[in-house]
Amino acid sequence: MVNAYQKSGVDVTAGYDVVKRINKQMSLVNGASDISGFGGLFDLSTKQIQEPLMVSGTDGVGTKLMVAFEANKHDTIGIDCVAMCVNDIVAQGATPLYFLDYLATGKTNPEKIEKIVSGIIKGCQTAHMALIGGETAEMPGMYQETHYDMAGFAVGVVEKQHLVDGHLIQANDVLIGISSTGIHSNGFSLVRKIFFEDNRFKLTEPLLENLNETLAETLLKPTKIYVDDLRPLFQANLIKGAAHITGGGFIENIPRMLPKGLQAKIQLNTWPVLPIFEAIEKYGEVPHLDMYEIFNMGIGMVLAVDESNVEAVLTSLNKQTVQAFEIGHVAIKTNDEVISLEGA
Repeated sequence: MVNAYQKSGVDVTAGYDVVKRINKQMSLVNGASDISGFGGLFDLSTKQIQEPLMVSGTDGVGTKLMVAFEANKHDTIGIDCVAMCVNDIVAQGATPLYFLDYLATGKTNPEKIEKIVSGIIKGCQTAHMALIGGETAEMPGMYQETHYDMAGFAVGVVEKQHLVDGHLIQANDVLIGISSTGIHSNGFSLVRKIFFEDNRFKLTEPLLENLNETLAETLLKPTKIYVDDLRPLFQANLIKGAAHITGGGFIENIPRMLPKGLQAKIQLNTWPVLPIFEAIEKYGEVPHLDMYEIFNMGIGMVLAVDESNVEAVLTSLNKQTVQAFEIGHVAIKTNDEVISLEGA
């Protein structure tokens, strides 16, 4: 029987189906397997920390979602949501603990939501964190039936004395960049304008002849999660500061980890810029240096380390599923610039 709420466009039975489907997947994540309670639970006593500092972060996926809608591919976008949150907290030396998500949709499609959540769960597995709950809201009139928006919330913990906040960074420290998997989840409003509005590219076709993948595959590559790459470096106290290269690119994010009086000097051409960024610059006629203020340009995380530890850090990182490069250094600030891009 159709109730009054269903007549308004909200299908409560579909919502019940979503909960059942998600509960089946929850056993894959190291957390509570039942999400029927009003609040998510996490047992902090399992962590042996003397002076715990809780580190939290929240973020979304932005208009990368529009590409997922067009491609009708929803199984990786949840990884992006987890990554955008967890990379922020791991940049401060935190161990991820748990994650919650918020998903709002025009019409509840249990199969689609199951795919979205499967990506969230995969992201949580990669970050070694629990998924302890979330919220799915059906909002007809606010969103188109096939559209949705999503955001996440991650919480981690760090021993107070091991917090990585950049205060130890000093002149002559070396900046090491860790490779990204692609655009990650920033700059997609510009990306979509360039490729779809201005140049009429098709998602089902390759962007470049030398790329053996469709444009959809290129654009929807999940954001890299850096937990496993950074954990051994934090444990060895090899990192003085870390910057997650998200919205604002190099220009906004690298200075966030620097103490006053210092500036970052980035030496361009010291790492391979991914073909997708070259295509964005070419087809969008974007000034070269502007690219570094919008995109990650192939570097998803930047670390500040002591000169004496560079070899150890590079060796550790290059054993992982990433590439790492020495991309610059820290210097005493001599002008108003907190970052300079050299060698353009």
